[in-house]
Amino acid sequence: MMRSLWTAATGMHAQQLNIDVISHNLANVNTVGFKKNRAEFEDLIYQNMRIAGSITGTDGDQRIPTGIQVGLGVRPTAVHKVFSQGDYQNTNNPLDLAIEGDGFFQVMVNGEERYTRAGAFKLNQDGIVVTANGYVLQPEFAVPVETKNIVVTENGHIAALDGNNEELAAADIPLFTFINPAGLEALGRNLFNLTEASGEPQEGVPGEENVGTIAQGFLEMSNVEVVDEMVNMIVGQRAYEMNSKAIQTSDSMLQTAVQLKR
Repeated sequence: MMRSLWTAATGMHAQQLNIDVISHNLANVNTVGFKKNRAEFEDLIYQNMRIAGSITGTDGDQRIPTGIQVGLGVRPTAVHKVFSQGDYQNTNNPLDLAIEGDGFFQVMVNGEERYTRAGAFKLNQDGIVVTANGYVLQPEFAVPVETKNIVVTENGHIAALDGNNEELAAADIPLFTFINPAGLEALGRNLFNLTEASGEPQEGVPGEENVGTIAQGFLEMSNVEVVDEMVNMIVGQRAYEMNSKAIQTSDSMLQTAVQLKR
């Protein structure tokens, strides 16, 4: 059987994954704090039919300058999450917080620490700052009932103020960084979990030691560029079609071979 059939099939599988990743990016173009993904691939092993550098002469001085290697296709190696900065949207909501630079907010999910870039926080029935899914921002901060205004500074100091701008409650919001954020496990719901690849979270004060700052009244939107994704989709679609054409061509060649004897 012609190896090109299987080789082209691996190409179709790879481009199918590529389109899946692009579709996920486009679906989250308006998701707060979303970070786009990029599918990465590598070529498969090669069948060596002639080894480069092999001796051809009896005296040992003549060697083959180039060999014959036939590749066997492609396979995915990673879906890399790109943590470039997304655009900012001005909301004037005091509980909307955007991270300018590196860092993640820490939230508590069923007693476990999780991390997020989505800063669209709310107040629950007890006045505690939480995410849209009710996950508590760490450290836990409760806003008193008599609060008239909430102020968050660039360095993460959050304060609930009364009508005279006196602090009723205050806390400091840290940001957490990772040596390899691309190694974080995406859990959905704008949450990430640490892994062995990401390294341990490093707690830092916003604005210090390469940690990002916090912008109150802003949201960091998705970093997906629609035009780039559309171009990538076209390229992936055409690559899928070309691999399918390679299968059809191989089938046609096999058919010609079969019809030699009648």
